[in-house]
Amino acid sequence: MSTFSLKSIPDLSGKVILITGGNAGLGKEAALQLAKHNPSQILVGSRSEEKARTAIADIIKSVPGARLTPIVMDLASLESVKQAAKRILATISRLDILMNNAGIMAVPPAATVDGYEIQFGTNHMGHALLTKLLLPLLLKTSELSKTGSDVRIVTLTSYSHTRAPKIGIDFSKLRSTDPNSSALTRYGVSKLANILYAKQLAKRHTNIKTVAVHPGIVHTNLGTTMKQSYVLARILLPFATYFSAVDVEEGVLNQLWGATSAEVESGQYYEPVGVGGKGSSLTEDVELAEKLWEWTEDELARWNMEARL
Repeated sequence: MSTFSLKSIPDLSGKVILITGGNAGLGKEAALQLAKHNPSQILVGSRSEEKARTAIADIIKSVPGARLTPIVMDLASLESVKQAAKRILATISRLDILMNNAGIMAVPPAATVDGYEIQFGTNHMGHALLTKLLLPLLLKTSELSKTGSDVRIVTLTSYSHTRAPKIGIDFSKLRSTDPNSSALTRYGVSKLANILYAKQLAKRHTNIKTVAVHPGIVHTNLGTTMKQSYVLARILLPFATYFSAVDVEEGVLNQLWGATSAEVESGQYYEPVGVGGKGSSLTEDVELAEKLWEWTEDELARWNMEARL
């Protein structure tokens, strides 16, 4: 286990960082802690500009002079993600850390505006498109340093990837609400996809450190969606989180470790803090990972997105 702490974060002078879901919970805490180390700019992704600006104002109270910019995006809409990427590319000339932090958990059956199962569409497809569109800038940034680049993509996943079915991902169900699967099973599929996709990115782009990280059980508002799906959760969740969950100041450590630690190995899945080798056997299924990559590329191509990577 790593001895990483908030004091371990190095100087980030000159670095540009993008955090999806940076307006609340772990994303906001990550922005706050990274802002203390002098990055050139932090882009705060949020579905609401008002909420992003409120979060930025809160952070600046703690870190006067911090440079943060709101970026409106709805990960459940590929068009929204595409427009956000255009704004980002028009705003910055480098990108050192992409933190795919936002996500939804255990929500009732639903589909995104593009027809994907809501959790898979938000947690995987939205971030996959965002990463795809920003990858040229990430690669360009990786070539700027003569002494060795340190460009990173950090994607939040979950131990709940173990809740995916035995086959891992049933691709025939991804463009549906998948009402016959439990909310946690659907969530598990999306979190397994996060890990597999990160591994494929690392395999294809070796000059970028790409990892998937599980923050642990954290006191955030993410669990409120579970209460909509499970009546029993409304009763048990407050007790379970009281005894096992950590606050955001501790829960954020694994993604900060992934974003800044010299110990990070690209292509790995890490549990708190910096603990590798804990993924299910499905996370090591190369055939499944490659199938997900190709399926995702084909889907994005269907929506007239940019050329294949």
